[in-house]
Amino acid sequence: LLVGARVVIASRDDASDGTSLCALIEEHDITCLQATPVTWRLLLEAGWKGKGGIQIICGGESLPRDLAVALTPIVRRLWNLYGPTETTVWSTGYQIRDGNQPILIGRPVANTQCYILDENRRPVPVGVVGELYIGGDGLARGYHGRPELTAERFLPDPFSTQPGARMYRTGDLARYLADGNIECL
Repeated sequence: LLVGARVVIASRDDASDGTSLCALIEEHDITCLQATPVTWRLLLEAGWKGKGGIQIICGGESLPRDLAVALTPIVRRLWNLYGPTETTVWSTGYQIRDGNQPILIGRPVANTQCYILDENRRPVPVGVVGELYIGGDGLARGYHGRPELTAERFLPDPFSTQPGARMYRTGDLARYLADGNIECL
């Protein structure tokens, strides 16, 4: 918005109709679009052939390999973003350049920490599978009116130097790769 861009928000009806969504993309010359895998499939099934200058963001659900294979050649960039609602939606991001490669969730976004821990909440070595925990500025305070669930999922962050820092236990299995990217399993 600071450089002259504008936001177009599709209505519920347009967002659930692939043909209408295709028309909106063309009508407004959309250059960046965020959607779930279900919506990307809806667009493809409606005959969308992509757009060379568009950057697309896939989030809200796991990005299936077949969808990444279908999307990467018809768009400028495909971003896979990961993050549960409890961590203000986006916690990590990764640009998918080749849908045939592993679909990674990437590295933590700014002011976010990702830990992959064993059953005793100790960091696992690179390449070893553990549970993904997320800390940082985007972390929610907890669940409204659910103190027992908040206590179970939002834990003190022993790796932070910030007083009172907490981390969220995602329940997702993941591993760090040697290049610093995360693969969610």
